[in-house]
Amino acid sequence: MKSMITLALSLILLSACSAIELNPDAQTVRVTKIEPGKECRYLGDVTGSQGDFFTGEFTSNEDLETGARHDLKNKAYALGGNLVYLLTDRAGQSSSFDPEYGGSSAQTNVTLSGNVYYCSELT
Repeated sequence: MKSMITLALSLILLSACSAIELNPDAQTVRVTKIEPGKECRYLGDVTGSQGDFFTGEFTSNEDLETGARHDLKNKAYALGGNLVYLLTDRAGQSSSFDPEYGGSSAQTNVTLSGNVYYCSELT
């Protein structure tokens, strides 16, 4: 019984360590730091993120960034958008200190926020 619980916890932890999947339809959503022109219609704002205090330390920085971008694109697509004007990008870190071994710091999450647009010239 104990080995089954260990196996289940291991599988949960491993699945939490990979990047959020990108909806195949959201592949066409572009993320940019250039404000769109008048041919684009504002649809709303979205926040995409990956990681937390518990799983973030076990997830690579690349997967944290990719997962946050995928989450952002998935949400933008769900709003009907094809472009995200990126407003903020943040990476969070957690630190720990052990008197015997010293301290450590690790990136544990990435959060991206932006405005969603539908741009007729992108289609």
